[in-house]
Amino acid sequence: MVIQNPILRGFHPDASIIRVDHDYYIATSTFEWFPGVLIHHSRDLMNWRPLVRPLDRLSQLDLRGVPSSGGIWAPSLSYDNGTYYLCFTNVVGRKGVYKDLHNYVVTAPSITGPWSDPIYLNASGFDHFLYHDTDGRKYVFNMQWDFRKNKRRFAGIVMQEFSLAEGKLIGAIKQVTEGTDLGVTEGPMVYKKDGYYYLLLAEGGTGPMHAATLMRAESIDGPYEVDPDYPIMTTRTSPDHPLQNAGHGSLVQTQLGDWYMVFICSRPLKDGSGLSPLGRETSLQKVVWTQEGWLRLASGGKQPQLLIPETELTPHPWMLEPVRDDFDEPQLSIHWHSLRVPYDESWISLSERSGFMRLRGRESLTSLHNQSLVARRIQSFQCEMTTCVSFEPLSFTQMAGLVLYYDESDHYYLRISHDDELGKHLAIIVSDQGHYEELDVYLPIPVGESIYLKATMDFEQIQFSYSLDSHYWQCIGPALYAGNLADSYAKKLSFTGAFVGLCAQDLRGTRLQADFDFFDYKELD
Repeated sequence: MVIQNPILRGFHPDASIIRVDHDYYIATSTFEWFPGVLIHHSRDLMNWRPLVRPLDRLSQLDLRGVPSSGGIWAPSLSYDNGTYYLCFTNVVGRKGVYKDLHNYVVTAPSITGPWSDPIYLNASGFDHFLYHDTDGRKYVFNMQWDFRKNKRRFAGIVMQEFSLAEGKLIGAIKQVTEGTDLGVTEGPMVYKKDGYYYLLLAEGGTGPMHAATLMRAESIDGPYEVDPDYPIMTTRTSPDHPLQNAGHGSLVQTQLGDWYMVFICSRPLKDGSGLSPLGRETSLQKVVWTQEGWLRLASGGKQPQLLIPETELTPHPWMLEPVRDDFDEPQLSIHWHSLRVPYDESWISLSERSGFMRLRGRESLTSLHNQSLVARRIQSFQCEMTTCVSFEPLSFTQMAGLVLYYDESDHYYLRISHDDELGKHLAIIVSDQGHYEELDVYLPIPVGESIYLKATMDFEQIQFSYSLDSHYWQCIGPALYAGNLADSYAKKLSFTGAFVGLCAQDLRGTRLQADFDFFDYKELD
């Protein structure tokens, strides 16, 4: 048996891993999607299940108005003396040279909570890591952002002591490294082994130049020496490698004594574009320590492997996820997120119509505030996504349907609406770099009847289709390009991945309801 990378497929970036006894947990970034932070659980490092989203209320996290690819950046998990700690950044502004952000830590007695309200840390940069030293003292490490002219934006890694009793950072701030010539130094993770403090860093930026670099010092505040054969891992010189953009590592030691590193990677489309609509994913590599006290990939070289041997841990598979969500439970599945705002009975209900998810239309798909949209990650290049919706619009300002969504600028929307001439009808909206387009396909559909909607993704191509009876399906519109849903499409600097969503808009402000009977997510690969 082998472990196939990525271990967390689809949009799961900035992995932070810990082990507590025989349980392994990975926290990943969620950016503008609510609830904030997703924690996966495993007992064998091969089989993972989504377990909890700790930032699930407004007192912990307010994302209203944050820019796309803002919000939650690079959370870090830690554990000390029966308490779980989670550091996170909320980026509320990222325009121009500035980064308006706020950094916090929350705690919990169990990984499943209850998670506390946040303690404020600082706003000097992002990628915060809380290290618990063996003498009981705690330290926060983060990258320093510098917006000044002729300065390096990524100005190195700083540290400061954290007082849990006082609930704040205390003492002097010290820069511990400026990073290497790879630049873009971020993502600090600290470990202690054999008398050294090891500082694992992400460098080179989260794109093709990404890498993982190791440093060490005899004192926690340095000076840190650089691994003479840095970086540990990168695909920066291997543009054809199946796991591109590899870097931003996090280490864990198993109960058997072996060491592994989880890290960011991206799987590009096969058309040579380099675009990765599934977003930045999480993969796993075994690492070994040299006699000189440095880390190396167990497989040799610096490139991650698509397939690695399974661990010697006892296999622990989880129950397979069902294809269909019937919306029969009192709460939505952990796979669903909303945009920026919590679930609220004012716009979403699972009880008003039994077996349906009811959405009340609110703002448009370009809104940064109050959208009525729930969505889940697309995790495979080959998949079908299907729903059935009951919706009776009275105006062109009222819409509902199935959306493949990257952000407010780039999405594909198969939607039901109303037109003075066509009446109730089905059509496709394309938003390409913010340019609004209605494809010249308008299909009248019967009043008073539900309609089935489907999106099929086959690598580069996305095809919408519809049915009136769930048996006879017809394509609607042309095949659409999946690369438009990638984080680097049109050279934009974004960090999430493609989602499939169910949504409703009512630009009249009357909150007309749309009822969704089910949602199927079926992977075909």
